[in-house]
Amino acid sequence: MTFEDILESVKQALEQAPERKFSENVDIAINLKNVDMSKPENRVDEEIILPNGLGKSIRIAVFAKGDIAQRATSAGAEMILDPEEIESLGDDKTKARELANNVDFFISEVAYMPSIAKALGPILGPRGKMPEPLTPDKNIENIVNKAQNAIRVRSKDRLSFHLPVGRRDMEAEALAQNIESVISRIEHKMASGKQNIKSIYVKTTMGPVVKVI
Repeated sequence: MTFEDILESVKQALEQAPERKFSENVDIAINLKNVDMSKPENRVDEEIILPNGLGKSIRIAVFAKGDIAQRATSAGAEMILDPEEIESLGDDKTKARELANNVDFFISEVAYMPSIAKALGPILGPRGKMPEPLTPDKNIENIVNKAQNAIRVRSKDRLSFHLPVGRRDMEAEALAQNIESVISRIEHKMASGKQNIKSIYVKTTMGPVVKVI
């Protein structure tokens, strides 16, 4: 499979999808084979940087105070969460679920991670949204910038899973580059590389399915 093959599949998916009154996502479905997904070490749980982003703004929330909080805001984080509110958030399950559903990516100063794991882990964990720890060797600006172009891919115990790779109004080449990055990462994760990939399909939210592999 070449980049041109991916690009042709994307073009077909875009051309075959009727125009909608809303901006559709472009998604891919990945089907694996010959992998024992009952073993946690075989499951896919990867953060993948898309070279062209998702074509939409990503909501980023940061648990931080002082200088880190100010720098995170300047870098583009939409929400700063007071670490002193972690426990109360954990007690208010409705509010915590609403936060988890409305935020795409969480970051936290490393000192607050134990409290977050205890209070919010049951809600954030299953959604794949536990915060990225901001350790002393990391730069908050770099993490925020990375998050704006990152997706979390989680197969859980399934051989088939779906993930977004962009928006319909993006250029076909940009979408194809994003898909190529995802495929490369998944192949690297699999013990037998491309031999563990059964098939991949691409489609817009409401459009027909087009086979990539």
